[in-house]
Amino acid sequence: MREIVIGAAQMGPIQKAESRQAVVARMVALLDQAAEAGCALVVFPELTLTTFFPRWYMEDEAEVDAWFERDMPSPATRPLFDRAREKGIAISLGYAELTPDGHRFNTQILTDQAGNVVGKYRKVHLPGHSEFDPERTHQHLEKRYFEPGNLGFPVWRNMDAWMGMLICNDRRWPEAYREMGLQGVELVMLGYNTPSSNSQNPGENTELRQFHSDLSMQAGAYQNSCWVVGVAKAGLEDGHPLFGGSIIVDPNGQVVQRATTEDDELLVHACDMDATVFGKQTIFDFKRHRRIEHYGRITSQTGAITPDGEAL
Repeated sequence: MREIVIGAAQMGPIQKAESRQAVVARMVALLDQAAEAGCALVVFPELTLTTFFPRWYMEDEAEVDAWFERDMPSPATRPLFDRAREKGIAISLGYAELTPDGHRFNTQILTDQAGNVVGKYRKVHLPGHSEFDPERTHQHLEKRYFEPGNLGFPVWRNMDAWMGMLICNDRRWPEAYREMGLQGVELVMLGYNTPSSNSQNPGENTELRQFHSDLSMQAGAYQNSCWVVGVAKAGLEDGHPLFGGSIIVDPNGQVVQRATTEDDELLVHACDMDATVFGKQTIFDFKRHRRIEHYGRITSQTGAITPDGEAL
């Protein structure tokens, strides 16, 4: 049995005025809870260190850059990395990354149990828009502040398991899971910040949005026979609600742990990586069953086009 006790460290709301240091103190408190629960790995949400700043329209580049980290660990996050190393806990952490040559990405990293960064993923599927939209109930400006990820969907060997990462909207795209599934992924760590309402469809309620979130992660887990740890930032941030619903999903697509609050909350589950083997060797034995000669459209075409040539 290759069992990893995993903590899904949901974060409650982070207000615009809250400092990095205050947020990191909350993260350290969750890490300490995880250590008491015997966790070897703790997963934090997307953009863990700040409020979900893409809801704010900004034109001043210096104001934008203030939300980004130039190094990881940074001076503000060093206490988290030090505590994780002291406790022998690997962490996965989402943040806004500003590269030395001025590129901005929505990023998540993975460490080993000694505190070394062993993996980095940059969000590929950026939702939203790039300019202020007066027709929306709230802004979602990820396309303004981030570039699409340029690292693909890598998988790393860590803690005797094959691990990968996704971020928020990536969870809705089956190609993302399958790219990692084709590398033998056994654990997908996924942080998200998702508004409780749809800015373009006020009639879409929170329950439906939670259902879609769960459905995407459960399908990804089942169709690639892997664990998925989906970790939210939740609650009322600067008057804007985010739904939580952090979950841990097993390789059969079943939810084995679910958050019950919209606050800082730790979910814990002992995840056996060997539980991924049966699905990978039977119904989702890709080598035996995939038929790539019929899949060319997936990588040669973006928008939908009907057989008579109509673009949808």
